[in-house]
Amino acid sequence: MNTLAQLKAGQLAGATRLDLTCGLTEFPREIFELADSLEILNLSGNALSSLPTDLHRLKHLRVLFCSENAFTELPECLGRCAKLSMIAFRVNKISHVPAAALPPQLRWLILTDNCISQLPDELGQRPLLQKLMLAGNQLTGLPQSLAQCKNLELIRIASNRFTQLPQWLLTLPSLTWLAYAGNPVEMAVEVKGDDATPNIPWPELELGEVLGEGASGIIHKAWWKPQALPVAVKLYKGTITSDGSPLHEMQACIAAGLHPNLIKVQGRVVGHPDDRAALVMDLIDPSYRNLAALPSMASCTRDIYEHGTRFSLDVAMRMVRGIASVAAHLHRQGITHGDLYGHNILWNTAGDCLLGDFGAASFHATTDSLETRALQRIEVRAFGVLLGELLERVEASNETLRALQQRCSQPDMLARPSFEEIEALLKSMQHH
Repeated sequence: MNTLAQLKAGQLAGATRLDLTCGLTEFPREIFELADSLEILNLSGNALSSLPTDLHRLKHLRVLFCSENAFTELPECLGRCAKLSMIAFRVNKISHVPAAALPPQLRWLILTDNCISQLPDELGQRPLLQKLMLAGNQLTGLPQSLAQCKNLELIRIASNRFTQLPQWLLTLPSLTWLAYAGNPVEMAVEVKGDDATPNIPWPELELGEVLGEGASGIIHKAWWKPQALPVAVKLYKGTITSDGSPLHEMQACIAAGLHPNLIKVQGRVVGHPDDRAALVMDLIDPSYRNLAALPSMASCTRDIYEHGTRFSLDVAMRMVRGIASVAAHLHRQGITHGDLYGHNILWNTAGDCLLGDFGAASFHATTDSLETRALQRIEVRAFGVLLGELLERVEASNETLRALQQRCSQPDMLARPSFEEIEALLKSMQHH
């Protein structure tokens, strides 16, 4: 974190990144002294409500973070920033998004947790748009023009007011990760499996060390006293995340049911002193680790794998079979995962794997219709991306898998195979 004093004293000359969180109520003009170098500007967690009209003087600015401020509209000056491609204004009070605020190079737009009920048509005239994060607003629709966005891969519209999903949305050639939970369109679907989950009273649990923390909650190691069993407890946060509501995530975890490639839910916690929602889950063996790391600002929608990661064909096949099998299982329950990614998969060296993080999961009807088929085929593309990433790191090439990867990733959504078909194909490869 940088300080205003450093900036004013000229100590940050030549900086490419500047992070200022210090209760700012107005934009420090001294930032313009970094105009020849500054690429990433982070002003999140201040009290700003406007930006200077000459912001475009920061001619190398690519990334702007202004989350958790006091903006009521997306500033028009952003539109004149020639290189600006990533914009984040989470948790403001934005109700107006002017067309003029959209820069020509826009690739990644984060407007999570605001008060937006409408977006400008011009959004569809940003051909590089790849990631659009709009969870926790008041949207009832999206601009029809987005149908032209051939590169749009990730859309988050959970916790809005959609009564139906736009038809064109389900034909976007590159759409891979979609989250729409907590909208009237999704809540109309009947969710199964909720009653079968046991309630576990809070006093029966003894919390230990923190195992991990995500946007939606904190995972602790714990001791389940009556069962004398080490478990994991996920305590959910109540706030909207970039994917949607943590409570919807919890519901999806429960509805997912049992599968060898899912982390088993033991029960839901009742009687937490602060009324926090929580789930008790199996403790995962420490031999498991994350398959990949989250995408970077540069990779946008693609996971980052450790340099030199290699898999044998056998291990890759086990993972591919496991993920296809669990995805088919979820689709049968009427659940799309919405975030099928290497960074949400835990694996061990034998190729056993577990799909986690239901933060972007949504419910759909279990009856076969064009809409459910399309929703499922969006997820098949995510599997295609994952398969491609694994194949790039496999020692031996495999023509059948390469052909499957291409079928899963093709732009004509309904021509992609279903997970049932993928599972059958992978099974048949076992016997050759």
